Order: sequence, then structure tokens, then C-alpha cells
Amino acid sequence: MVSGSPVPQRVLNAFGAQGEPEKLPGSSAWRCAELVLKPVTDKARAVWLANVLGRLVVPDLRIARPVRATDGRWIIGGWAAGRFLPGRPEHRHDETMLAALKLAQATARFPRPDFLGRRQGPDALADRIAWGEVDVPVEERKGGRWFEVLAVARRPVRLPDQVVPGDLFGAVLFDGSSPPGILDFEPYYRPAEWGAAVAAVDAVAWGGADLEFLRRWSHLPEWSQLLLRAVLFRLAGNSLNPRATVSALDGLRAAAASVSELL
Repeated sequence: MVSGSPVPQRVLNAFGAQGEPEKLPGSSAWRCAELVLKPVTDKARAVWLANVLGRLVVPDLRIARPVRATDGRWIIGGWAAGRFLPGRPEHRHDETMLAALKLAQATARFPRPDFLGRRQGPDALADRIAWGEVDVPVEERKGGRWFEVLAVARRPVRLPDQVVPGDLFGAVLFDGSSPPGILDFEPYYRPAEWGAAVAAVDAVAWGGADLEFLRRWSHLPEWSQLLLRAVLFRLAGNSLNPRATVSALDGLRAAAASVSELL
């Protein structure tokens, strides 16, 4: 193991890493020259994502391509590797929205991953709560009051489900005038525009976006209902998160108030 790094030497050797690993700020990933190594917590998701990102072609988006080990595997000793993608998260909300929609269009042909049905984490449960597939109380002091107020406005969404990228707010990298960069994404199986709706709610909650920003995208199909599901998803997730903060809830209250204006 390299000094100061948790990445085992055999992992570095297997991926052909050069130089000493350097911790990437705000991440569990380590950079070695043009290679980035990340610990894997969900093997099925990591293998699926590597296969998708390895062949995904999206106009006007940069994709961090996964790297196979010398024996052809995507994962070695609990670590996966990909090409370094320059850039940083920025509050360029409309560009993030476009990136979400372009990704959704590119992933529309992929079948539903088997591991989605087995996923049991807070976000997976929050997703099902938001869509009314399970009945789990949302704690009042952590967003339950707004959830109850908004949930009664749910109406059927008549759009097909597909693989859709979620949680893109803060995960899209910008590097000057270069196209937005995609490191990875969390897959869900929902209507194509739902991922953009989640990014929009996040932009209002934590990125300084306003009601006019939400209205600017109202041409998208079923937009108000998808925004509603997105804010319910975040409220339920906040309730399930033991580390949820007061500031996070304040942001979600602002997003909930904005979404309510569009219902």
C-alpha cells in the first residue's frame, strides 16, 4: 500500500496506475496521473455502470470512461478505475438540466438493471415513497408536514419508465467552455424527465435557483407532476437520513414552496 493511501499496491499495478495516489477533495476517490480509483460499495451497480459508461456516446457531453484491469475485470480488490475528467461542480443549472435530458435520451435503450429491484438504501426507499409504491411515514420534523401537504396533489403520470440518471446536481463537472463532464450517475427506473426534475429541485433547494427557473422548463411533459415526485423524493430521503441537517431541510422547504406554486 502506498503511504497515506488506502489503495493497495496490487490494485495500482492491476490498473497500470502511475505515480503516488492523491486524494481528490470531497471524494473517496484517489487520482494517479490520468487515472482515478474509487472504492466500490455495490459491485452489481459498479459493473453495470462501467459497462454503460464504457459504450455511452452523448453529443456535447464528456464521459469519464472506465478502465479495465490488465485481466479484463472492472473491479480489483474492491476498487474500480476510470479516466480523470477535469472540471468542478458549478451552479450552471440550465446546463445541468440539458445534461440530464441528454443522458436520459442516451440511456433509454437500456433494460432495467436487475439490481434496482434489490436496492434497499434510503434513496431507493425514498423513491418508492415518493411514487406511492410503499406507505412509510415521513417524520414531521424532518419534512413530513410539507410531504403531507404536497402528496395529495399526486396524479397519474402517463409517461413510460426507463433507465434515468438521478442525483446529477453537484455531480456534473464544468471546465470553462468545455462540454459538461459526467463522472457517473445513480440509475433509477422512472420517466425520462424525472432525473431533470430532481436536478431542478436540488438547484432550488441548495443552488440558489428560483421559481422562474422551474417555470423555464415547464415545456417538458408532465413537468409539474415530475417536480412534485422529485420534491417528495427529497423530503422522504431527508426523513430517512440520520445525518440530515437543518440547512438541508430549509432548502427543501423553499423547493417545496416553489413546486407548490406550479401545481
